[in-house]
Amino acid sequence: MKDELLSGPRTHALLADGTTVCIRPVTSSDHEQLQGLYEEMSPENLRLRFFAASRRSAEMAADRACAAPRPGYRALVAERAGQVIGLAEYERGDTGTEAEISIAVADGLHHRGVGTLLVEHLVSAARADGVTSFTADALSENQEVLRLFADLGLRTARRFEGPEVRCTIALDEDDAYLTAVEERGRAADVESLRPLLRPAAVAVVGAGRKPGSVGRAILHQLKAGGYTGRLWAVNPAATSILGVPSCSSVSALPRTPDLVVVAVPAAGVAATAEECGKAGVRALLVVTAGLDAEQAQALRTACRTYGMRMVGPNCLGISNTDPQLALDATFAANHPRPGTAGVAVQSGGVGIALLDGLSRLGIGVSSFVSLGDKYDVSGNDMLQWWESDTRTDLALLHLESFGNPRAFSRTARRVTRRMPVLTVDAGRTDAGRRAAASHTAAAATRTMTRQALFTQAGITAAHSVGELLETAALLHSQPLPPGSRVAIVTNAGGAGVLSADACAEAGLALPTPTAELVDDLLAVLPEGAAIGNPVDATAAVTEEQLGDCVDRIMRHPGVDAVLVALVPTAVAAATGDDLVKAVTGRSGHRPKPVVVVRLEQALPVELLPRAGGGTVPAYAEPQAAARALAHAGRRAAWLARPAGTFPDLDGVDTARAQACVEAYLAAHPDGGWLDPRSCAALLDCYGIPQLPWAWATNEDEAVLAADRVRGADGRVVMKGHWPGLLHKSAQRAVHLDLRGDSQVRAAFRDLGTRFAGLLTGVVVQPLADRGTELFAGVVQDEVFGPLVLFGLGGTATEILADHAARLAPLTDHDVHDLITSPRCAPLLFGAGGGGPVDLPGLEQLLHRLSRMASDLAQLAEADFNPVLAAPGGVTVLDARVRLLPRRQQDPYLRRLR
Repeated sequence: MKDELLSGPRTHALLADGTTVCIRPVTSSDHEQLQGLYEEMSPENLRLRFFAASRRSAEMAADRACAAPRPGYRALVAERAGQVIGLAEYERGDTGTEAEISIAVADGLHHRGVGTLLVEHLVSAARADGVTSFTADALSENQEVLRLFADLGLRTARRFEGPEVRCTIALDEDDAYLTAVEERGRAADVESLRPLLRPAAVAVVGAGRKPGSVGRAILHQLKAGGYTGRLWAVNPAATSILGVPSCSSVSALPRTPDLVVVAVPAAGVAATAEECGKAGVRALLVVTAGLDAEQAQALRTACRTYGMRMVGPNCLGISNTDPQLALDATFAANHPRPGTAGVAVQSGGVGIALLDGLSRLGIGVSSFVSLGDKYDVSGNDMLQWWESDTRTDLALLHLESFGNPRAFSRTARRVTRRMPVLTVDAGRTDAGRRAAASHTAAAATRTMTRQALFTQAGITAAHSVGELLETAALLHSQPLPPGSRVAIVTNAGGAGVLSADACAEAGLALPTPTAELVDDLLAVLPEGAAIGNPVDATAAVTEEQLGDCVDRIMRHPGVDAVLVALVPTAVAAATGDDLVKAVTGRSGHRPKPVVVVRLEQALPVELLPRAGGGTVPAYAEPQAAARALAHAGRRAAWLARPAGTFPDLDGVDTARAQACVEAYLAAHPDGGWLDPRSCAALLDCYGIPQLPWAWATNEDEAVLAADRVRGADGRVVMKGHWPGLLHKSAQRAVHLDLRGDSQVRAAFRDLGTRFAGLLTGVVVQPLADRGTELFAGVVQDEVFGPLVLFGLGGTATEILADHAARLAPLTDHDVHDLITSPRCAPLLFGAGGGGPVDLPGLEQLLHRLSRMASDLAQLAEADFNPVLAAPGGVTVLDARVRLLPRRQQDPYLRRLR
């Protein structure tokens, strides 16, 4: 199987200046343009490309690229607005693993990343074609191409031969290369979004002369919000709308706007986009909903043809609150308050709720994008924008779908090191559902997959918009807790009990105060105070006493955060004590978070101003405060954890594994479950330990098989097999504890009788030793990629569904989390007196399973159940693998949606 790039589709990607180009394979019809590409080069550039300034070289180069397809040769062009502006090609040598590469870029378009982008796509195609290195000859004075190779992020060796340099480029996909590609993509992405989020001129197409239209509402918001750039309406029936100049068409505007808001009926959207593209518009905001498939495709085509970035369709709009711009191109009722939170949503209703909530809290918004149907601009784009805009310190996302989750995850892992990234885990339709079958695809829910993505990327995932705002309030106003130990202080015992329950349910620890801390607090609290956790300061506590108590707890090294639960009392009212000010009225640095719970508070969460600057979050419910503290603790733990690593695995033969897969799919074009022999051969390619086994198709073969595999005690197991059999135990297709030839023969006859017409053979294995039965599996999610599952195995896996999941490829941290997350984890570490299992062996098994899934896109599903884990080793007792005819895709290749 080859990368889909090789079969001819067009891929759109961004250049360094933010403009869009199409990357596609060369066709014979490109000859004239390719010859012109070379003929229009300066003599100097021709000499650097061909080592001689011959015009005949142009025709020969075009002939070569446009010749009939031939083995080992690949050529890609970069095309902009129908014009070829670059060519990259390679041809394999005799070894088949090394290829010579050449690059040409049109004069006047150097230093925009055309050549680099072409080479990146050529690298991806070459890897899929089995090429492991590129070679290139260049004149030593050709600094541009030498710098291109040096800056790719791939290992490059140079050898000087007189005036020429021979470069050898290793095509290993390591983190250095991915980081280099990622950085180039980030810079290009941010540049492409400037016309959208920092436009110097905006036009609104579809603003009606009478109230009631969405276009008119957006035009009003732009004007009323004080947008500082040039603003026009486009309406052929008006010369002015809301005091804003109006023109008959986009092409009639006095200058080309950077951004056009499209608010026309669905039937007219594509034509409007086409007009904008021809006029040179760089970005569209399409708020129109209800496009059918044909209209949607026409809109996409116009945007890609003319290189326009687009938000929408079917969206609320966009906003950038920078006072120097004041862009509010939304039809929300209120203008967002300027601030530091970046917001991207797919649901307009959720967007309004977040804008109002952040404004009410005083956090405010730096920029807001309602992604709508998300034809182009995505959450990934917005993360990169916020990372670069110098105004955003908190990112909030509400995403119902993901275009490229692996690229999103890689971006999020980087961005979350700089700022909190919060999301609502939307669409949890599988929450609480238990697997109805033991195979991996049934066990893997979309909820589990999303949660794995969020956990691995360090994203804080809330279950509701309210919880998102509650957590944002804490992360915006308080330092992160160094751990999960919370001390509760209250002036009412009942409030303290509620808070303690909430903290325990959120997974927070409530440490018992030390004797030293007890004495310290008794010295400042009124008589009758109970020093435990919670600390019941009683209704008699004064503002000063409560403040001293909180300060002393904050200084204690055994406490990571303080929750102060308060209720209004007549005692405090009579003395004039404001107990909330015990927390907010004291200035000075606090290295740990403190939160307030006010049960009488009308709003779910507020940010109370603090003396000396800053704010303190106050919650109406202790559950909200506890959830926010738990999220903050998990973020702190994620930041404190070093980046994971991918271990080197010996005994892996990817080429042989790919050959096994291709051989099976050649015989079974629609895919299917591998037979036991093919399955064992594939696992052997990755060094996955398997229990000895033998295949038999009749009684005599079964007896011979038992003789070959039986252990010292002589007992064997027989498992029936036929294509499509998934649950051997449920079908009663397994015989255990067989002794002697007569029992083996009887077992075979029984299976043959009961499954006549189905049975194709049996697998005979020695009876396994005692150990913990586990489950390990992987499923290829079409959107998220391979998901690895691990947990309790055997028949219990169907009932208990005790599984954890992580997206492959797995780092050492991911494997540790997989092993420690399921409820059965204590068994693996020796709970119950059995001693710990072979944990290094278990880690190796999961790494090898992850590697197999990452290498083979055709691996749709794999089940290892049971996996026997014992102190002496880890062994797969039963394995099933399902293949599908899928093409390998490079998830990190730069491309637009």
